[in-house]
Amino acid sequence: MPNALVIYMVAHQPRRVKLPAQVIPRGMKPEAMDALIFDEAMDRRYFEKVARYCYRPATEMFQTLVEGGMKISLGFSFSIIRQMRLFGPDVLMGFQRLVRHPNVELVNVEPYHSFIFYLDIETFGERMAWSKAQLEEIFQKPIAITDTTEMFMANDVYFALQQAGYKAAVMDGRPWVLGWREANHIYRYPGHDMRLFTRHYELSDDVGYRFTNREWSSWPLMADTYAEWVRSSMGDLAFLAWDFETFGEHHRADSGIFPFMHAMHADFKRHKMNYLLPSEALTAFPTAHEMPLPDYGCTWAGDGGMDFFLGNQAQQGIFRLMHHVYNKARLTGDPHLLDIAQWLLQSDNLHLIQWFSKTGSQAEVSAYFTPDEWWELGGLGILREQQRVYLNFLRAMDAFV
Repeated sequence: MPNALVIYMVAHQPRRVKLPAQVIPRGMKPEAMDALIFDEAMDRRYFEKVARYCYRPATEMFQTLVEGGMKISLGFSFSIIRQMRLFGPDVLMGFQRLVRHPNVELVNVEPYHSFIFYLDIETFGERMAWSKAQLEEIFQKPIAITDTTEMFMANDVYFALQQAGYKAAVMDGRPWVLGWREANHIYRYPGHDMRLFTRHYELSDDVGYRFTNREWSSWPLMADTYAEWVRSSMGDLAFLAWDFETFGEHHRADSGIFPFMHAMHADFKRHKMNYLLPSEALTAFPTAHEMPLPDYGCTWAGDGGMDFFLGNQAQQGIFRLMHHVYNKARLTGDPHLLDIAQWLLQSDNLHLIQWFSKTGSQAEVSAYFTPDEWWELGGLGILREQQRVYLNFLRAMDAFV
């Protein structure tokens, strides 16, 4: 039974593509293409909604909680950093104030929220170093721990992060990855030093996904019940991880999620649960358990594998187009075209079409995140127009090769 707890949250908003797809005139300057490829107006609308319901009230809530003794760690994609700068500087200032608190640790995240490690592991390492420097400058705190995209982890990614000098990374603690092991330990790959925090996916998903599910046998979830589940789990320390948007966006304020977090914290304090920052946990538990890593990558989405992103033909088609636009952008040597190509590698562009040919809760989650405006095109129209975004950009690069 753990008496130590590590909490991690990641904040992210996608840079959404513009549908219907826009034709890019031949010879257009790369810097002008963004307006035809990405939907800045849509990003603003969604950001302002999430900021109103989640980012502003949730940062205030966590500010109160950390001042009351809770410890948390936070990661930010550069996609959301960009949107905060453009659409909500006050939101960025709120996060900066929160991260300044000594009870908050900053975690690095793959800046584009992309799957670039599948295409170019060296560039992945370079971008992770770039985002680390960016986040350290923005928040004025050093970074020793890293996330990737959707908590992706695989053998080669582990070694890339270790070579980059990180002390630890995070991953999802799925049974098919852990085998007989418990999630509530710190692990390392045999013979190597970089540590791994394995998210307790069941306890995390109880809050992250099931909290407002009225068909769940444990609804409504009471804070003392949940805190007891955490304390009763097996292992050294519990590692809980959520999307930051859980608080106020995925679960609206009227669901009771904000009072739940205050009550959970009060219960943990009453039972003397020891909050730890990730770096503190590495000191508190210096001996890591050994664990092999999956040769096929694991994530915290869906069933924990890449099927959530590559499980249907539409996703596989977009994934192939991602390869083509990235490779062609490399051939041009133009830094802005390469930047656009990396934005088009966002995992969200695969996440948002998971619903194609699927049913069930995972398809419902994917459809929930698909912009409402896109549904006017119909399901097949979304797929067709999304493919055209990539094809139009691919052809637009002809003049630069």
